[in-house]
Amino acid sequence: MIEIEHLSKSFSGVTVVDDVSMTIEDGEIVVIVGTSGSGKTTLLRMVNRLIEPDGGRVLIDGKDSRAGPAYLLRRQIGYAIQGHGLFPHRTVGENIGTVPRLLGWDKGKTAARVDELMELFGLDPASYRDRLPAALSGGQQQRVGVARALAASPKVLLMDEPFGALDPIIRAKAQADLKGIQRRLKTTIVLVTHDMNEAIALGDRIAVMDQGKLLQYARPDELVVRPATEFVGELLGSGERPFRLLSFRPVKSFVEPGEAPGAPIAETLTLRDALEEALWSGREAVPVATPAGQVIGRVTMETIVKQAARHP
Repeated sequence: MIEIEHLSKSFSGVTVVDDVSMTIEDGEIVVIVGTSGSGKTTLLRMVNRLIEPDGGRVLIDGKDSRAGPAYLLRRQIGYAIQGHGLFPHRTVGENIGTVPRLLGWDKGKTAARVDELMELFGLDPASYRDRLPAALSGGQQQRVGVARALAASPKVLLMDEPFGALDPIIRAKAQADLKGIQRRLKTTIVLVTHDMNEAIALGDRIAVMDQGKLLQYARPDELVVRPATEFVGELLGSGERPFRLLSFRPVKSFVEPGEAPGAPIAETLTLRDALEEALWSGREAVPVATPAGQVIGRVTMETIVKQAARHP
C-alpha cells in the first residue's frame, strides 16, 4: 500500500503540488491525469524521491520513504518514462538486467530473469537479447523499457507518460499488454498521463489534478457519472460522456435472442466495443459469443444507442 499524506511542493515560490493526500492499494493501477502543469509528474516523482517534498510524506507498506537513502528506495521501485529511456549502446538483455546487476544478483539469476521478462513481453530471447535498441521498433523499445522497470520484481511501478510517443494503434496494444501483465504479476502501478481515454482504459482508480490540487479520486465509472467539478467534467468531454458510459456496461447484460451476420464479439467486452465493431463493419447487430466460441445471441445498434442516451 502507498499512502500519500499532505504532499506539497513549490518551485521558485510557485506551488505545483498543494496538500495532496491519497491511498493506493496493493495491486491497483492508479492513473494520475491532468493538463500540462497540473502537478501530476511532480507528484509521481515524489513517490520515489526523484523530487523531495517540501511538506507531507509518502508511506510504502507503512514505512516512510525517507527512512533510508533515496538510491536504495529507487532500486525497489520500477520507473518507466515516455520514450523508454534505454541505454543506446547496451543490448536489450543488458538494458533489462540493469537493476538486478546494481542489486548484486549473480549472472545466472539475472540472465534467467531477463529471458523470463522477454518471453512475457513477446520478445523471443534468442532473437532479441543481443540486439541494440536502435534495431527495435518503437513499440518493442517501449516493451523493453517496461521490462527493465520490472526486472527486480518491484512491488511498485511508476510510469510517466509511458505511451505518449507511440502511434495510436501501437499505443492501444501497449496499454492492453500492460494491463494483462499487471494482472498476472499483481504489481501496483501509478501512471501519469494527460489522456483521459488512457486513464479510463487502464485505471482501477483515477486521480484528477489541476493547478497542484487533487480535484477527484475515484473509480472510472464514478468519475464519469459524477464528476466532482466543472473542470473534471470538461476533462472527460461532455460530448463523449454518453459513450464513455458504454465502457462500463458489459455486452453480456444486453444480449437478446436472434442471429446477426459476421464474426461474433466476446461476451466479456463492453457496449463501447460492440458499438465500435458495429460501426466499423457497417452492421445493425453483432453476434455475441462465450469465450469458448458459442454464439449466445446478438446485441443491436438500437440497444447500444438507447444505453448511450440514458442519463446517469
